[in-house]
Amino acid sequence: MYVAGHRGMVGSALVRALSMQGASTIITADRSQLDLKNQAAVLSFFQTHRPDIVIFAAAKVGGIHANHTYPAEFLADNLFMATNVIEAAYRTGTERLLFLGSTCIYPRLAPQPMPEDYLIEGNTSKSFQPSCFISA
Repeated sequence: MYVAGHRGMVGSALVRALSMQGASTIITADRSQLDLKNQAAVLSFFQTHRPDIVIFAAAKVGGIHANHTYPAEFLADNLFMATNVIEAAYRTGTERLLFLGSTCIYPRLAPQPMPEDYLIEGNTSKSFQPSCFISA
């Protein structure tokens, strides 16, 4: 099993949970070992390791300011990584792939700590607007 993004918040939690449940082989590679934006490197990694299961929890992340300042770079890097992993998994016969999509979904004006029901609300009865959508 390969967990892409094993050093992030979600990926590291998955690796811990899988380990506690007795997962026999968890393959990981950090950025210095594998650049997920490099198509040839990703395919080579998959050809070498041949994971049966892939969990994709990798992403280029940043705060609101970074996402707002570099929207195209964040989107492009995340698309490259996802596309390369999905393609390599397909080409090498991976049996299952779990893609954990993510976005900036927290409301800018929500109270802190933020109640869970404020997530993915949009501009409804609560007086806030999502803060991470890119507008042209």
